[in-house]
Amino acid sequence: MTVTNIAQRTYDHNFRLDPIVRSLLDTDFYKLLMLQMIQHIHPHVQATFSLINRTHTVRLAEIIDEGELRAQLDFARGLRFTKKELIWLAGNSFYGKQQMFSPDFIAWLGEFRLPPYELGVRDGQYELSFEGPWTHTTMWEIPALAIVNELKSRAAMQGRGKFALDVLYARAKAKLWEKVERLRLLPDVVISDFGTRRRHGFLWQRWCVEALKEGLGDRFIGTSNVLLAMDADLEAIGTNAHELPMVAAALAKDDAALARAPYQVLDEWQRHYNGNLLIALPDAFGTAAFLENAPAWLANWTGFRPDSAPPIEGGEEIIRWWEQHGVDPREKLLIFSDGMDIDTIEATYRHFHGRVRMSFGWGTNLTNDFRGCAPDGETGLEPISLVCKVTEAGGRPAVKLSDNPAKTTGDPHEVARYLKVFGEAGRARSAVTV
Repeated sequence: MTVTNIAQRTYDHNFRLDPIVRSLLDTDFYKLLMLQMIQHIHPHVQATFSLINRTHTVRLAEIIDEGELRAQLDFARGLRFTKKELIWLAGNSFYGKQQMFSPDFIAWLGEFRLPPYELGVRDGQYELSFEGPWTHTTMWEIPALAIVNELKSRAAMQGRGKFALDVLYARAKAKLWEKVERLRLLPDVVISDFGTRRRHGFLWQRWCVEALKEGLGDRFIGTSNVLLAMDADLEAIGTNAHELPMVAAALAKDDAALARAPYQVLDEWQRHYNGNLLIALPDAFGTAAFLENAPAWLANWTGFRPDSAPPIEGGEEIIRWWEQHGVDPREKLLIFSDGMDIDTIEATYRHFHGRVRMSFGWGTNLTNDFRGCAPDGETGLEPISLVCKVTEAGGRPAVKLSDNPAKTTGDPHEVARYLKVFGEAGRARSAVTV
């Protein structure tokens, strides 16, 4: 394996050599899994996705040049799945299953292209949205976030000399390797890369993945990035995301249908997938409400991914639910993925070790932790909390409540309605940093 000189590539930056998104496979695996289900069951649903910067103090439109942003978005729109990529998707084994993707879906991907975008500026922030068929707009989420985040990183590094960049990346590499050395002390820890959407850059994410592959061996089980999984011969990791219950809820015709929506979409999921892909994401409208009304068949699923509650509290809540349903938690899996870093991974691992199977999806703090690494003390490289959420489906506003009210998205009137249906039990506000 040849190790890329990232500092030199940054200094010699060339659009043809290093476009931010260079393949439609440069996305998270769960996007393709969800897309297959959406294309099969909901091919005519219209959905809008919108960029939301939760770090309001960082005025992205004053940092990132609009012309550069448009150029990168336009380049991504020109991409197509290549024959090599489609053959790999069709013939590779995922989660131990051959032909995860049906021939008709692979053929459909062969004609796929990203739809148009709308871009404007308001109060120092970019207003970036994608409107059209859900089958197409959903695929903008990851590349849009990767583009904006990497343009922010590039702006912060602009004007730095070769040696300053070399020191910057040397410090970031040493910082990551110290985390790897700490992870080695946890004998049963299982780690996967979830860092595509808010990465510092593509080359840096690739370096991080290669470092974890060498540093952790078989305890590094794969990456959510499909392109990197293909190139590095790793398992592509991912299941489903909040957009499924959010769209199902937006399409609900009344409050009773709204209350059923989170379970309806999981029933659709289990008709498409099984085994380790049966992971429930319970917090879209609050974990407490989800577990209180969850159907008994969910206890037979492989596990849960608590995503917005503090990891220990969220894990304990799910373990209690399993025990109430006569299930031994030691046979189940919890995937922790919300803002995890070395300290929270260690604390969560030690708290649950021996009580439940665990896996950690390491995201922003893996692929975009340059805090304290700049030789001149520059703070512009700090990660921000940037998301691209579904904001409308079927002509109706989409809502996410979350276990953390700071992550709530949606029209205020609809948010109030959802809170009446699902309640506020277990929701507690905490700072959102990534």
